[in-house]
Amino acid sequence: MDFKYINSNILDNLFYILVSIFWFFVLFDYVKKFKNYKKTLITTCTGLPIILCMKFPIYIDQYCIHDLRQIPLIIGTLYGGWPVGAALLMILLACRMAFYGFNFLTLIVYFVIFIATALFSTRFKKLNKKNRLITSVLLTIFLDIVTTWLAVNISTVFVVTEAYIFYFLLLPPVVMFFTVYIIELLKDAIHIRSRMVKFEKMEVVSQLAASISHEVRNPLTVVKGFVELLKAPDLSQEVKEQYIQHVVRELNQAESIISDYLAFAKPATEKVETILIEREIRSVIEIIKPLANMNSVKITDQLLPGTVLGNINHFRQGFLNLMKNGIEAMPHGGDLHVISFVEKNNITIKITDNGVGMSKAQINRFGEPYYSSKEKGTGLGSMVVVKTIQTMNGKLEIDSVQNEGTTITVTLPAYIQEHVKRGIQLKTEF
Repeated sequence: MDFKYINSNILDNLFYILVSIFWFFVLFDYVKKFKNYKKTLITTCTGLPIILCMKFPIYIDQYCIHDLRQIPLIIGTLYGGWPVGAALLMILLACRMAFYGFNFLTLIVYFVIFIATALFSTRFKKLNKKNRLITSVLLTIFLDIVTTWLAVNISTVFVVTEAYIFYFLLLPPVVMFFTVYIIELLKDAIHIRSRMVKFEKMEVVSQLAASISHEVRNPLTVVKGFVELLKAPDLSQEVKEQYIQHVVRELNQAESIISDYLAFAKPATEKVETILIEREIRSVIEIIKPLANMNSVKITDQLLPGTVLGNINHFRQGFLNLMKNGIEAMPHGGDLHVISFVEKNNITIKITDNGVGMSKAQINRFGEPYYSSKEKGTGLGSMVVVKTIQTMNGKLEIDSVQNEGTTITVTLPAYIQEHVKRGIQLKTEF
């Protein structure tokens, strides 16, 4: 035997089988919500190649033709069970009669294939990938030998030729091996995708929990600072009341943060407000001062009036994170300088420290969750900053030299009444 038996008809039959298998997995996600979807889909996707293989067979010679119809019959019965196998057998026999007329030998041969495969299908489903490959090939070889023996004993004109050995005994097990291998490969891909979806959901939950913990820590740190200041014995009642107001405000801020993150999984359109840059930045500076004092950091500012659109709570939280990062970058004390100015239609805010600085790698990864240059950092604070600025249609730039300091420049579009008239709207997804 040589490659003279390999022809375009064999490739056509292989094409019908493999394309039908691929279509099964393509359609699988779309029809699984329907009752009995799987058996119906298996019957359809294995019944079609049976019909096509019989309609466009392999011509052995002018007196004999063959096709690979038994492959989808066996595949469908193994994976779908006896109901699918029975439906495929009916399709096969009906098409055989329609194309070539009734033949008793064909009826016996394929009935035997169906019975043997149906009896083995339950056990087949419990096997692992490797054993399915092996047993499907062995089953095909066994059925080829049994049906050949039946044909020799039932038909008086049946002759086993070299071409018959190739097409009936050698080719089907090889095709079966590759078909089952592809099916198992695609099943693994679907299983992995399903696990990845679950993993991503768990990752979101993990990020949400860690993010809540991180963001709530900021106002609690401020509260702790003011509580420490309240212990001073020489405080006037007026100063105490101011400190208490700061504590209440930060606790309300913590409550707001928790509410925002709990609504993260089902976001709604957030409230967009007019933000007065000078007032809000000074408010953040007042909040962060106790932390700065504890770290021997002096905060100076040079702020000019300006207005932007956005969510005030997110804006405060974002710049609180930036200033807190600057203070923590100066463990031995230093200066934190905050300036703002209007340039054309943009408002620029710069936060400069003379701390440890950042490397290029750290700058490039700024804003990634769970990445932080701090030993106990989560990176979620910088993630909130980046998301807030993106939501406000702004941009963030970092200029840093290690052991010299860092300057973070935030540029936001200034709020001008003409913008509203022209229909320019802010992104409101956070």
